[in-house]
Amino acid sequence: MNLQITPYKYVYIIGCGDVGERVALRWQAEGIVSTGLVATEASLERLRSRGIKGLRLDLDSPKPVALKFSPDSLVYYFVPPPVEGIRDSRCQHFLASLWERAAEQANLPKRIVAISTTGVYGDCGGEKINEEQIPNPVADRALRRFDMENQLREWCVQHTVRLVILRVAGIYGPQRLPLQRIQKAIPVLHEALAPNTNRIHEEDLADICVAAAKVDTAFRVYNVSDGTDSNMTAYFYALADHFKLTRPPAVDWQEAERVMSAGMLSYLKESRRIDNTRMLKELAIQLRYPDLEKGLSEISLDMIDNDD
Repeated sequence: MNLQITPYKYVYIIGCGDVGERVALRWQAEGIVSTGLVATEASLERLRSRGIKGLRLDLDSPKPVALKFSPDSLVYYFVPPPVEGIRDSRCQHFLASLWERAAEQANLPKRIVAISTTGVYGDCGGEKINEEQIPNPVADRALRRFDMENQLREWCVQHTVRLVILRVAGIYGPQRLPLQRIQKAIPVLHEALAPNTNRIHEEDLADICVAAAKVDTAFRVYNVSDGTDSNMTAYFYALADHFKLTRPPAVDWQEAERVMSAGMLSYLKESRRIDNTRMLKELAIQLRYPDLEKGLSEISLDMIDNDD
């Protein structure tokens, strides 16, 4: 499959947070007008300070503002799902905001690129998996993401809109490091017991988001990971060592069940290794940070907003 430079005139980023800002700036560097849609006035001000046009869009409202896109538009859907339940009501509201325009094909975008999670695969017992793996989400957060995927796929098929879904592993970068957790000495699982996990640097993710909009396909799923094998405990240890912090204490499963949050335990009960071959080959990606060591080598404490 070859990349095809698709002529977009406008880029809209629904849920324009940190990754969205990076994507917007990349498109603007190519001369494409980019607009971030965000839920709060504070987020609008943040976008403006970065030189990015912003609009308000509250997807917690069942009747958000009706959205209209030209057929030469690209839409990114980066909105996090609700914090509870197994359905993604925000995606439902987003698609409802397009519904009244759906009869007018000229008012629909050319493509949607959405961020999902590798969590939709569930526990794979540490096996290496590619995009042919049948999703088996178990945790509520993964069920919400898979619901989003299905909503978007059904809508895009119905309205002949191209769709790319990026199933993203854990994202890290200067603003995404759990240093407070390490400083508070919150326990981790013994490394020998820790499940396999996967990561991607936020700068690489932004590059991948741009490349995904240029691939010549009507529908495609990509696993997004740097491809290195690791585990969550090794990740915490690497952060502690890099920033010269004391490594957090390690506990066994029995103690973990007692002291860890339900959310953390749900992560620890799933193990998989992500094959990123399709992403590298079809999107022609050269990773800036092919492993955690390289990623951390360019992060210093003065770059950190130390807030988990």
